[in-house]
Amino acid sequence: MSSKKPPKIAIVAGEHSGDLLGAGLMQAISKRHPGAYFIGVGGPLMAEQGMDSYFPMDDLAVMGIAEVVQQLPKLLRHRKKLVQYLIEEQPDVMIGIDAPDFNLTVETRLKNAGIATIHYVSPSVWAWREGRIKGIKKAVDHVLCLLPFEKDFYDKHGLPATFVGHPLADDIPMQWQQAPARKELKLEPESEYLAILPGSRKGEIARMAPVFLRVAKKIAEKYPNLRFVAPMISDARAEQFQELIKQYSPELTIALPVGESRKVMAASNYLLLTSGTVALEALLIKRPMVVAYRFHWLSYQIIKRLFHAPFFSLPNLLAGKEIVPELAQSEASEEGIEQALVELIEQDNTVLLEQFKTIHQQLKVSASEKAANVVDSFL
Repeated sequence: MSSKKPPKIAIVAGEHSGDLLGAGLMQAISKRHPGAYFIGVGGPLMAEQGMDSYFPMDDLAVMGIAEVVQQLPKLLRHRKKLVQYLIEEQPDVMIGIDAPDFNLTVETRLKNAGIATIHYVSPSVWAWREGRIKGIKKAVDHVLCLLPFEKDFYDKHGLPATFVGHPLADDIPMQWQQAPARKELKLEPESEYLAILPGSRKGEIARMAPVFLRVAKKIAEKYPNLRFVAPMISDARAEQFQELIKQYSPELTIALPVGESRKVMAASNYLLLTSGTVALEALLIKRPMVVAYRFHWLSYQIIKRLFHAPFFSLPNLLAGKEIVPELAQSEASEEGIEQALVELIEQDNTVLLEQFKTIHQQLKVSASEKAANVVDSFL
């Protein structure tokens, strides 16, 4: 280490997952540069690592179009002040973590002011609105990608990018035993379990749970010894789901552990889930799954025209072929989901689990350390 003063690094994270990535990155940077000074926006995990947050991260964690419109004046004020503050502070490098709608504008203004910029977590330009690549090139000097095929996309467009692996792959053990997970959740040790994961947001559960519950009812008739468990993100979502059970399948007994979704997946034999990061977690925990998703009708009309990736679920995107059944919109009917589940329960899933293991090994490459290497090259 040279005797020059410790670096000043700006990091802006917009939600819980970004806070997690930011904290890991800060830890890896601090090991190499003791005394590194962090400014920007982060959550509680980044605060523990020494982040001096300019405003509360929760102000940025706004989901949905209506909510964004409501909060827009506040978001724009925050962004303007943050840009001024960061330009005055002149950090050695600025790292925007995810939250592309907010961060890419901040990064563009900083880059124009001569500050090096890195974007951590690629926006899904490879899947839709490929034209956004022009804006990303104006905004950032380097992209840190969590998925291997994303780097190929940036290479094609001439924007420096590094595949750093996925922090979830570092986090989740290569083998997660079923028996201890069941014991901790007080589930029957000898039964077979189907876990139902209808999403973490209120609207998602309202859309997906009715069809999942009707399917569960039919599956229970076919396999009377099968047990059901549905992990919920919060008590409020558990209450919502409980009401839907009364409405759609009152004769089913479904355990509803709160805040234990990974452990529930580990404890189960089969999974029925909505698309999203949860499908990647399921792959890393190595349990056979059916992925089904229904969008709001209007959203689907827009997505259908703009989306051009071959698959929508991460296991299939990572494998480059369909290894898990994925059903969207009209395909995600009771009949479609039931048939896919029956096939999953009846077939030997050994080959599938081996494929999951191979993908886990590809993604498990110490994401925070690799990201810190790239940051180092800018310091």
